[in-house]
Formats: sequence, C-alpha cells, structure tokens
Amino acid sequence: MLTQSIKRFYKKAEASADDSGAGWRVLLDGRAVKTPAKADFVLPSDVLAGEIAREWDAQGEKIQPSTMPIMQLAATAIDRVRPNRSVVVAELTGYGRSDLLCYRASFPEDLIERQAKAWQPLLDWAERDLGVALLVTEGVMPVTQDEQSLLRLQEHIDAFDDYYLTALHSLTTISGSVVIGLAVMKQHISAEKAFECAMLDEEYSMEKWGKDDEALARRERHKAELLAAARYLGLLG
Repeated sequence: MLTQSIKRFYKKAEASADDSGAGWRVLLDGRAVKTPAKADFVLPSDVLAGEIAREWDAQGEKIQPSTMPIMQLAATAIDRVRPNRSVVVAELTGYGRSDLLCYRASFPEDLIERQAKAWQPLLDWAERDLGVALLVTEGVMPVTQDEQSLLRLQEHIDAFDDYYLTALHSLTTISGSVVIGLAVMKQHISAEKAFECAMLDEEYSMEKWGKDDEALARRERHKAELLAAARYLGLLG
C-alpha cells in the first residue's frame, strides 16, 4: 500500500460508473485511479467509490495515505486479498484456535468476572447462530478446539467476497478475535462494542497500574483502525 506522501497532481476527484458495468471507479481529473500494484481499481458500490473520491478530494498539497483508510482497505482487497484468498481464509480460521475470547485470566476475581461478562455472550452467540463452539481455558495454556467447529468457522469466512473478507481480516487482526470480527460483520455488535471487548485486558491494566503515553497512542491507533474497517464495511452496500 501507499506509505509515503507525494505531491498532489490533480484538481478534482469523483466517482463514476465503469463503462463495462462491472462496478464503480474513482477518477482524478477524469483518469481512473489504479491500485498501488497498478491493478484496475473497480469497486462494488457507488457509496464506497464516492467515499474514496472524497478522501482523494480532501488531500492538501501533499497526499497523505494515512488519511485515506477506506482507499487503503479497498486497495488491499484487490492487491493482497484477492491473489492470496486461500491464505487469508486459512489465517482467519486459525484465529479460532487461539481466539482472544477463549483465553481467560485465572485471577484476580474482578478481571475474571469482567471477561466473562463481556466475552462469554459473544462465544454463546457464535455457537447459537454460527454453529461454532469454541472452548475456553485459563491462562496461556493452549486448548484444542473441535475440528468440526473450525470447519464451520472456515465456511463462514470463505462465504465472504474479497472486499468483505478484507473487512473481516482487519477487524480480526486488530481485535485478536475472529468471533469479534464476525460479530461486527453480521451486525451482532457495534464497532464501539467490539473495541471495548478487544481492549478489555488493556483497559483493566491501565485502571490498575496507570496509563502511559505509548499505551494510549497504541489504543487510539487501534480504535481508529477498527472504526475505519467498520465504516468501510458499511460502504460496501
């Protein structure tokens, strides 16, 4: 993906239906945007293309890729997820073997209760609505998950197209939980709730031991990335 700023080279950005009817494009002074890997940047919805055009239009004298999260996610779907789809599906399925929600504290009691209250309803939802039953353990000792549940998990993941799969990948890797990712994808919980669940342990530590600038910066970065992934998901239509 784009990582360095470059000088703005266009005046106007706009979304336009692709001539072939395959989807929507983003045009810079009438010229179609390409992905960083120079692939055709064809998008599945007009609202997604419109939002990315607004990201381009909002740039100043220099283009700052970090201020274009929706563009980055859509380009990732084309450049990285599409050619490596089976690898991405396998990676996300692997989260089911070590999902954040399955690894609970053995002490202190208030943290145990907080984790159970926030996390167990999500595991219950996954079992009830997705047929994915994941076992819970204490500490860091690994737990062997049921292979049939993991196969059902893989089926749910593989059912998403490349654009949606990109959203799930971002939500999962940020939160450390494919269950949290799927819960957002299927509108079971909000992105804000997902962030609360993902940051539960870190929030507890900050309450007990105090906050530091590095931890706060990391927390805000993760929140921004998670909310951007959820916003991108909503734009897919």
